[in-house]
Amino acid sequence: MSEPRNDKNVNVSELSSVTVRFAGDSGDGIQLVGSQFANATAVAGNDLSTLPDYPAEIRAPAGTLAGVSGFQISFGDDSVLTPGNKPNVLMVMNPAALAVNLKDLDKGTVILANSDAFSQAALAKAGYTSNPLEDGSLGNYRVIGVPANTLTENALKDSGLTQAQIIKCKNFYLLGILFWMYGLPLGPTKERIKSKFSKVPALAAANAKVLEAGYDYAETTEIFDARFQLKKSAVTPGKYRNLTGNEAAAYALITAAKLLKKKLFYGSYPITPASEILHTLSKHRAKDVVVFQAEDEIAAMCSTVGAAFGGNLAATGTSGPGLSLKIEAIGLGVIAELPMVIIDVQRGGPSTGLPTKTEQSDLLQAVYGRHGECPLVVMAAASPADCFNTTLEAARIAVKYMTPVIVLSNSYLSNGSEPFRIPKLSELPKFQASPLPSPEKFQPFMRDAQTLARPWAWPGLKGYEHRIGGLEKLDGTGAISYDAQNHERMTELRAQKVAGVAKEIPPTKIYGEAEGELLVLGWGSTYGAITSAVTEARRAGLKVSSAHIRHIFPLPSDLEAVMRRFRKVLVPEENTGQLRQLLRSEYLLAPLGLNKVQGQPLNADEVLAKIKAILGAN
Repeated sequence: MSEPRNDKNVNVSELSSVTVRFAGDSGDGIQLVGSQFANATAVAGNDLSTLPDYPAEIRAPAGTLAGVSGFQISFGDDSVLTPGNKPNVLMVMNPAALAVNLKDLDKGTVILANSDAFSQAALAKAGYTSNPLEDGSLGNYRVIGVPANTLTENALKDSGLTQAQIIKCKNFYLLGILFWMYGLPLGPTKERIKSKFSKVPALAAANAKVLEAGYDYAETTEIFDARFQLKKSAVTPGKYRNLTGNEAAAYALITAAKLLKKKLFYGSYPITPASEILHTLSKHRAKDVVVFQAEDEIAAMCSTVGAAFGGNLAATGTSGPGLSLKIEAIGLGVIAELPMVIIDVQRGGPSTGLPTKTEQSDLLQAVYGRHGECPLVVMAAASPADCFNTTLEAARIAVKYMTPVIVLSNSYLSNGSEPFRIPKLSELPKFQASPLPSPEKFQPFMRDAQTLARPWAWPGLKGYEHRIGGLEKLDGTGAISYDAQNHERMTELRAQKVAGVAKEIPPTKIYGEAEGELLVLGWGSTYGAITSAVTEARRAGLKVSSAHIRHIFPLPSDLEAVMRRFRKVLVPEENTGQLRQLLRSEYLLAPLGLNKVQGQPLNADEVLAKIKAILGAN
């Protein structure tokens, strides 16, 4: 190694944000090093947004294009709202990772490659006839080839590990180089490595040593001539955690149960990409947090209905295929008027479709996908951290109005992460269940005058015994009724109750002018891309505003008036136009669409290009 360089020889640039993408085989630990990098940036005080990108094919052959796993992170100041459009730095572990991601790179992008992996056999698997690191085909990029296998072996030659174990540590060598480039501290990551590999201390020590070796390599070699300093976010004081959307939803359910002073029951069947909610809650099992892994989706939903009848805060989680299987039992929750939260982490479909990729294609299923007149509340989270706020609000509404509530997340939000400020108790909403009348006045389907919610009585309460089930109930008494007029009245009451939730929705916030040329209206995971694009468009002098809705059904009561104040409305969605269809049927308006169904989230560049096209701007 050469002598450490004098700081004068290294150019340090200050950036507002940067985007880094990690790519390699699933066995290369891409998600692990990506998440470690994300945690380090959070500790350093940067805002961030991440996008894990798993291969859709399970156990694809190593070194093939189908087996490439990715993890993208954008980090910097508070302008970071998405994982970024195109990476400024691409770290690739093999030729296939380079081949898959090369199309997304702009001129000047830094490519940090494990040059040891570019063997003739690996190049052939990826479709290369020559080595792109050497043949000049990457002349438009800043290519840094590092023999990570060799350097890792040198660093661990006396570790006592097997050759296979040593080679698996190579990802941390390249991670150490990136830590040096962005001035990130090693200490917190070493502690996380120690915790991650606590059952194999020798492996923990090896990964920590390799991380430091990579950092030292970047410090002492001349090929790295630049470091970058990221502008810090202006953060609200408090305690923060870097959370994925699934983790945030799980913690929201625990919080809701504590605020309600009830036991949390979570009944679920594992399904990608919702399983992490189940895993997170399993780590917190206690007398007040009961987790049930059912044998199938139908059993998971039926157990949730039973838990709600038993007086617990009941919840379940799934993805699109599982939501289809839960539909009949959800209808039981609607007709029995029981409070429960149903989290749908959307993925690419139909059928198995693209199980590891993202989409927003379950909106119409969530709103309409049940037999009979079966209305319930539908909400959508806007970011990984917002999965906490939206799920908590869904639980509050479910209990107050005695209704199931569906929360729409998706693969992008559930697996992505961002810093989350842990709220103080005083900042949390108040939970309000309809009070029970005295036993002599109790009727199971009597209704609160304000919310139309029925009383939440559960087994074991003396004097509150009542019937429940899927047959229609007589208004008030809850006795089984086949009377035609009563069925129509009960149908209307259930619909009015759900429609009344619109009173809970705050006025629609508009970013920009309250009226004008163009409104970009979004829902769910498009929030970051829309806000970033509209911010850029307004800086360029374009007359555009944006709004984002959390409540899908019922819609905000002021939304029609907001939309009519603009000459044109654009609705970007990761589907073929489902919210647009809902708005047309509800308001007889014809919004414009920007639709993407590629298993990848919309990015700000795509939204900005559409804004410019509509407004006729260059």
